[in-house]
Amino acid sequence: MSTRISFWLAWFAWVLYLVITLLTELLTLKNASAELLSDSFNALVLLVFITVGAFIASRRPENPIGWIICIGTLIWALSFLALEYGIYGLITAPGSLPGGALVSLFGAVARGIGWYLIMTFLLLLFPNGHLPSSRWRPLAWLIAGLLAAYMITLLLDPNPFINVDTRLAPVRNPLGIAGASDLFDQFNSLILLVLLATVVACIASVIVRFRRARGDERQQLKWLAYGTLLSLLIVVAIVVSMFANVETGPLSSLLFYLPVLSITISASIAILRYRLYTIDILINRTLVYGALTALLALIYFGLVFILQSLVRALGGQFSQTPLVIVGSTLVIAALFQPLRRRIQQVIDRRFYRRKYDATKTVQAFSATLRSEVDLSQLREHLITVVQETMQPTQVSLWLRPPEHGGNEHTPWRATPPVSSEGR
Repeated sequence: MSTRISFWLAWFAWVLYLVITLLTELLTLKNASAELLSDSFNALVLLVFITVGAFIASRRPENPIGWIICIGTLIWALSFLALEYGIYGLITAPGSLPGGALVSLFGAVARGIGWYLIMTFLLLLFPNGHLPSSRWRPLAWLIAGLLAAYMITLLLDPNPFINVDTRLAPVRNPLGIAGASDLFDQFNSLILLVLLATVVACIASVIVRFRRARGDERQQLKWLAYGTLLSLLIVVAIVVSMFANVETGPLSSLLFYLPVLSITISASIAILRYRLYTIDILINRTLVYGALTALLALIYFGLVFILQSLVRALGGQFSQTPLVIVGSTLVIAALFQPLRRRIQQVIDRRFYRRKYDATKTVQAFSATLRSEVDLSQLREHLITVVQETMQPTQVSLWLRPPEHGGNEHTPWRATPPVSSEGR
């Protein structure tokens, strides 16, 4: 496929998504859905998906990841349209649209397919569009087989709509096998469990790639790992909120999409190689400010609890005084910079040892400059600093003596141990 055709095909998919979304929103309005705000937010999130997919597909048409994102997003969007179509034709205005039950069935089947396609094959094929090795081919076939089995069970389930959209709960599947609802529910649960295991296996494939990768590919995998870590943290937050019975309201849709969204955006940055090497800085800042935020939050709530307890003990009716909040806030403000510097040092020493050692070496050399007066000693120190921080294959130093007008190559030269990374 030529680059020009790929470009137009990718952006045609983008335009097609807009058409599908417009039709979906119109049907949602006609159905007077209470989920209009949530559905509109879903459309905006999926717009980000299709934009990322079209951009990758048009810039890197040989890489199937962009096309997978486009196809997965279109399937996802079509499922919303099909369900709203079915609700209008079967519930809102019965008989007004043909094939309402069959179209709803398509929506129920396609609902999770788009999400799963993006989550699995993006991880499995990242970043070059190929499997890590031929050993991973059975996993790809297993994913395809599980998707087929999942679709077949939903097609034959007598009531596949109840877990998709409660408005379609009274509708019966025209292709369903009567009396087999419990059997299909158990079978679907088993398939979903195995599908979840395949997602974990796809994450393992990224780890295998990372261990073998070098150069740009390693940086690309760092971007994906960063997005995956964020998605896992979001999933943990979702699970905690569910067990704590926290009412998320409109945020529930955001929490559902954010895991896939973070992986998709980080993967697009990596594939397009935009600011590829800023990931090290981003990871560093995330570690620093993540730890800092957690520590300051712990100190803040601890201070509020302790001070309120003291105030309550001294004069009960003043336990909610604003002075407690103000005092705790002032303490947090005073601790911010010292704690940030300390956490930065700990993280650099633990995870960025080379950077930490280089910083210490430069600091030591700066101290030497203030006290050293022997030029020969300074030259030796300077060469040592360059060797330890930059690790070149060879160091040479040129100086301009005061008594000569031209440059002179000094004999101060050293060849440090050759590093596999430094040149």
